[in-house]
Amino acid sequence: MRDEIARLKGHPGRPRMRPSRLEAPKDEAKEGETDTRRPGSAKRRKTEELEIHETRRIAPEEIPEGSTFKGYNDYIVQDLQILSHNTCYRLEKWKAPDGSYIVGQLPESVKDFHFGPVLVGFILYQYYHGHVTQPLLLEQLWEYDIDISAGQLSRLLTEHKESFHEEKEEMLATGLQVSRYVQVDDTGARHQGRNGYCTHIGNEWFAWFESTESKSRLNFLQLLRAGRADYVLSADALAYMQGQGLAQKWLTVLQVQVECVFEDVQAWEMFLHSEGMLGDRVRQIATEGVLLGSVLYHGIAPDLVIISDDAGQFKILLHALCWVHAERTLDKIVAYTEQEQEDLEAIQDGLWRLYRDLKGYKEAPEEQKKAELETRFDALFSTQTHSESLNSALQRIHRNKAELLLVLTRPEIPLHNNLSENAIREYVKRRKISGSTRSEAGRRCRDTFTSLKKSCRKLGVSFWHYLLDRVGRKRSIPRLSELIRQKAISAGG
Repeated sequence: MRDEIARLKGHPGRPRMRPSRLEAPKDEAKEGETDTRRPGSAKRRKTEELEIHETRRIAPEEIPEGSTFKGYNDYIVQDLQILSHNTCYRLEKWKAPDGSYIVGQLPESVKDFHFGPVLVGFILYQYYHGHVTQPLLLEQLWEYDIDISAGQLSRLLTEHKESFHEEKEEMLATGLQVSRYVQVDDTGARHQGRNGYCTHIGNEWFAWFESTESKSRLNFLQLLRAGRADYVLSADALAYMQGQGLAQKWLTVLQVQVECVFEDVQAWEMFLHSEGMLGDRVRQIATEGVLLGSVLYHGIAPDLVIISDDAGQFKILLHALCWVHAERTLDKIVAYTEQEQEDLEAIQDGLWRLYRDLKGYKEAPEEQKKAELETRFDALFSTQTHSESLNSALQRIHRNKAELLLVLTRPEIPLHNNLSENAIREYVKRRKISGSTRSEAGRRCRDTFTSLKKSCRKLGVSFWHYLLDRVGRKRSIPRLSELIRQKAISAGG
């Protein structure tokens, strides 16, 4: 909203952030590469795997007498049939000898609405995958001769979706249990005219989204519980509270109840009140601790790496920072003299070389390389330059050494958070097209179907076929949580 107000007032807009140069463009030719073929020239024949539904023989208009038939020249045409298909289910009704009535049962796939599974799947696909707004989708359906109202369309998009919501929660719980790292990010997501936030959690196997009113650490820990409601006062919870500086008198009180599990927030709040823990800061630290205890209690590894862009709410468990965001700290600096410009370019050049060598280390970790990279990091970000702004930025990056160099002990983790950045753009696009959500059911469905769509793509499952399978109650496609587990097993996780 601030950007829009500035635009209407004619104020200069926010400066564009140039793409990071840490990652070379994908189309750059590699050193020594001499292949000059046109891109795509080595592709397979496009129609060799197509299923042929109809074959038509076409003879020449005139065939001279004495001509000999020499076979066919095949010409494949792909097309799509879009037409309404209405079915009347005549449920037989029989009267039994005892006077009771027996009536035939509808198929499961049409029990909830008077619309078939293909039509419902098409509506879900257009809205949640194609970003088609409800008014446009309603007009489209009318032009396909579908008799449907705006209210019916809204219900098809948001009601009777419990099975999808359950699969989404299963996906997060499984993903966190089998993963060695996750990447996280958040963005604005307005709801009912008020500012809110959407948080993304995922990696190369899954993507999970949840919209809430807050983006605090309490909120993030609640999301990591994957739908569970308990609060666990464990040794891990106490260690977290101690690390956050909770007063010793409160730690002593809590130690008496160690290993206690509170069923829900009401039970936990009653305990805090009974012990006199009424201060805001005390309650916040204690609640964060028991939420972390719940997360670990339900099978998430204490050494799970959380990769973020340095937002404070994500700094739990083992935290790693994105190098692309660290480089932006330098990219924002404005040099006012030639000497300052030379210093900035020298630092950036050293950072790019260090980043490339870290990528090489990930491929072949060695203790000798590890020590060398640590030394180079210290030397580069301890440099004193002629620019105070640059010196301050270097000190800030150096303070984050442990999180930026976590890759040296965990080479399987990415060096950047681009995966999460790309995933969260889904909400940015939706925000620009449709604005905010209006109902709780609508917000929940948007989160659920975005999570399922993105995860299907990562798991190699067609989202269209997935929707048809779930809406039609076919159950031929395994649960996404099971596919995530299989991916982890095949990757040695």
